[in-house]
Amino acid sequence: MAVSFGVDARRYDQARPGYPDALLTRILAETPVAHVLDVGCGTGIAARQFQAAGCTVLGVEPDVRMADFARARGLRVEVATFEAWQPGNRMFDAVIAGQSWHWVDPVAGATKAAGVLRPGGRLAIFGHVYEPPAEVAEPFAAAYQRVASDSPLSGQPARRPLELYQAGYAKIADQIRETEQFSEPEQWRFDWQQSYTRDQWLELLPTTGGLTALSPDQLAEILDAVGNAIDSLGGSFTMDYTTLATTAARAGTS
Repeated sequence: MAVSFGVDARRYDQARPGYPDALLTRILAETPVAHVLDVGCGTGIAARQFQAAGCTVLGVEPDVRMADFARARGLRVEVATFEAWQPGNRMFDAVIAGQSWHWVDPVAGATKAAGVLRPGGRLAIFGHVYEPPAEVAEPFAAAYQRVASDSPLSGQPARRPLELYQAGYAKIADQIRETEQFSEPEQWRFDWQQSYTRDQWLELLPTTGGLTALSPDQLAEILDAVGNAIDSLGGSFTMDYTTLATTAARAGTS
């Protein structure tokens, strides 16, 4: 699944939301940042935000289709998994990973991040939690189970509690501690909202894990069910987003 998101890189880039300004502001305020390494940069959604803030960004991305799209938008990208990527003698002020760290070996990844961070440099792992309203989530779950019953994602609850995601980010903090190369990790949280029309949500939904590998017929059946559900709400809904982050500074003075 990790390299399935590039099936339609344009759609992914246009439909997926960016990250809250408050997150970038806090990362840049906590640590003087000029050079950023973006792990699993995808199409460059987070990277472009850091570029706009004045940072120089290098992306590492295993999917050549996503990498090519990011390059076309002005981002320098090297194609590799983070574990296999060769940094040479390059060092960075920040290593970021937006919606991508779950594809990286967590302890090996944190150790590698420490190796390319200057002392005091910051590792920031972040991602969105978004659970649509029950009126949208439940028809989606039922349709997914119907058309993809053999998927390991089939049969999951229609909506999962925020605490489940928070536990995942707490586990990341534990794995960072295991390296003994960072200061005490911090947990950050940013709450925000975004409204979606029927068409906007149906544009985003196929870019999510579990749908990127479905056949056109399977995908169409799911989108029909979700579209009908949104129609019953008047054609739009408001999504409550929470962006979670686990972050820590590289220990040491040299």
